Amino acid sequence: MSALDTTTAARKRWFAACREAGLDETARRAVQVRVCGKDSAAGMGAGDFNRCLDDLKARKLWKPKKRAASDKAHIRLVFALWGELGRMGVVRDPSPAGLRAFCRRMAQVDDPEWLTAEQAGKVAEALKAMRARGGSAP
Repeated sequence: MSALDTTTAARKRWFAACREAGLDETARRAVQVRVCGKDSAAGMGAGDFNRCLDDLKARKLWKPKKRAASDKAHIRLVFALWGELGRMGVVRDPSPAGLRAFCRRMAQVDDPEWLTAEQAGKVAEALKAMRARGGSAP
């Protein structure tokens, strides 16, 4: 998935979350300015949108809907391993935001759902190595 597609998807999630949270345009722009320093969504990237979403969640203004299980086996494996590491207390942030950050670091992809089979394999192998070590990220 290209960077433009990633930004477009993050933008859609951001605007949907604002609608669900009941934010009007003025409130939405205020969050953007406070979190990213950008009044207009046109100048924001995927990371900016994700930081704004994380801010809404942290302030308990919005809670993401439960994600349906992926229809892709390689994605389900990544989610399963992440959940297991979270239950083991191995990862610092076992939330979906933590998994997104890990995927960004390991595969330069902002959302695990967008991982290709090859990228998911790389992420899964890193998670398996963490499980074997019982700790520390690569």
